[in-house]
Amino acid sequence: MNKELVMELLAEIEDEHCGLDLVAAGSVRSVGVHEDRVNVDIRLGYPLADGGAELAAAVKARLEDDAAITEASVNVECKVVAHKVQGELEPLASIANVIAVGSGKGGVGKSTTAINLALALAREGARVGLLDADIYGPSIPAMLGVKGQPETDGEHIMPKRAHGLPVMSIGFLVEEDTPMIWRGPMVTSALQQLLNDTDWGPLDYLIIDLPPGTGDIQLTLAQRIPTAGAVIVTTPQDIALLDARKALNMFKKVDVPVLGVIENMSTHICSACGHEEPIFGQGGGSRIATDFDIPLLGQLPLAMEIRTSLDAGQPTMAADPESELGRRYREFALRTAGALAVMPRNMTVKLPEIVIQN
Repeated sequence: MNKELVMELLAEIEDEHCGLDLVAAGSVRSVGVHEDRVNVDIRLGYPLADGGAELAAAVKARLEDDAAITEASVNVECKVVAHKVQGELEPLASIANVIAVGSGKGGVGKSTTAINLALALAREGARVGLLDADIYGPSIPAMLGVKGQPETDGEHIMPKRAHGLPVMSIGFLVEEDTPMIWRGPMVTSALQQLLNDTDWGPLDYLIIDLPPGTGDIQLTLAQRIPTAGAVIVTTPQDIALLDARKALNMFKKVDVPVLGVIENMSTHICSACGHEEPIFGQGGGSRIATDFDIPLLGQLPLAMEIRTSLDAGQPTMAADPESELGRRYREFALRTAGALAVMPRNMTVKLPEIVIQN
């Protein structure tokens, strides 16, 4: 047995969350071979919590299936790093990766998806923050059941905390019934302040819940906010799919990689009998994913529990993370983080300033 043969065996094991085998994904850190015994170190670029033990067991079993290996020791660890962002921008100092959640139109469950994405990643062990970028119609505070103005230390705004997440929204700074009658420049300035003036602390991911469409907020994000990737939310309906394509093309034009598409309300689950039916059509998310050569990150149902939990300020991943809906959100979150993990990393090296004195 030698290292090359072990690598061949590892190349047969697919990481379901990033869609590549362990070798192609760059997850194999080291391989040690001593006669018929093998040691393998694997480092995943996304958080996996308890799943790491399952992966280690699967890799160990596959290696020991080979007649030339009598014993395999497998160690799996996770480390989230900063990834390349658009244009000449650099990642924010304390935030490794910004992930934007967008849609072409409203009413597709984008904010619901963003909230549960953030909570699911946090449950896997990542440091996650959530920014509500919908200045005109902020809904995150109500969905998370958080009220009141955030505190400040004179220089920075302290984010509110909800279910363990640091959260910021313009909804915390204005009365609930106050309309934001602002022109574009005021809106974009407000978004930048919410991002830059908030003391987020060190984060692996900052999830930004964008307003629907392709307007001022999206342009500000593309030009001024270093973004590692975007997730597009759609429903199976033809009209929603048309608008989702516009959103995809917008991110493509501004050089923000799209990590994948999530099909929301893909089926309706009857609250009386549990029957699941695709009342809005089917296959739309898959078609977009195929047309744009991006992953289909998941398909989420239209279920009464999702709505009632949000109305109570208890999103699914906070209220019942072990449920079937919680499992679907978790798989969606892991596929999103996995898709980002195989994107190019930020290789910017900040050199120390050199001062020459006599």
